[in-house]
Amino acid sequence: MRAKKSYGQHFLTNEHYAHQIAHALELTDQYDHVLEVGPGQGMLTKHLLERKDAFELSVSEADKDMVAYLEEHYPELRDRIIPGDFLKADFGKIFGAQPFGLIGNYPYNISSQIMIKMLDNYQQIPEMVGMFQKEVADRVLAGEGSKIYGVIGVLVQCRYEPSLVLNVSRGNFNPPPRVESAVIRLVRRAEPLVPDEKWGRFKHIVKSAFGMRRKMLRNSLKSAFPDEVLADEFFQRRPEQVSLADFVRLTLQPER
Repeated sequence: MRAKKSYGQHFLTNEHYAHQIAHALELTDQYDHVLEVGPGQGMLTKHLLERKDAFELSVSEADKDMVAYLEEHYPELRDRIIPGDFLKADFGKIFGAQPFGLIGNYPYNISSQIMIKMLDNYQQIPEMVGMFQKEVADRVLAGEGSKIYGVIGVLVQCRYEPSLVLNVSRGNFNPPPRVESAVIRLVRRAEPLVPDEKWGRFKHIVKSAFGMRRKMLRNSLKSAFPDEVLADEFFQRRPEQVSLADFVRLTLQPER
């Protein structure tokens, strides 16, 4: 079974790393189910199945050939293989209202979209562990002042606390990707920094600010605040100078 570029497949070959990733899920007292995204040939899957006393595993796989492979080699999963595009998955139909952990060696071509879907369903996902392109992982971990601080990091950190699990070099995959990789863990905050009813506004402010990265906030946030608010000296900053706490504070200010 060869990896397919169309699915962004790069199969992990290092058993030690697969074991570490599977055991990076630590909050299993908060959920009974885990969903693995993009299991491919099951390198990570078999280590997750070893944790059957901690949770029940389901897998989401878009590649029909890989679905057939999993059915043949992991018959215990046959009733818990969810074929099709993970980004279109209806968690309510899969898990009802029950919480679940999310894990995977994620296809790099949709990894940011996977995080956005997680954020949109954060109330059901207490914990996520995933392999990402290192550049994406670094962006999620970045704080203010960093050149790579941006939209995805601010959005994720509003609802989750991120940490690095391990870095993974190219030689641990077949075929080797062109980039380095990293595994990160996201733990849901006890309370999100922005209430759900303000989430849309928070996203608008963050995306507007970083959409004009080289401009001062008074120019990039004209659609979000009245002129008298924009006149404040604070709005002379550029987005990389604005902390997560500042973005939260801006979200709670009066709207235009």
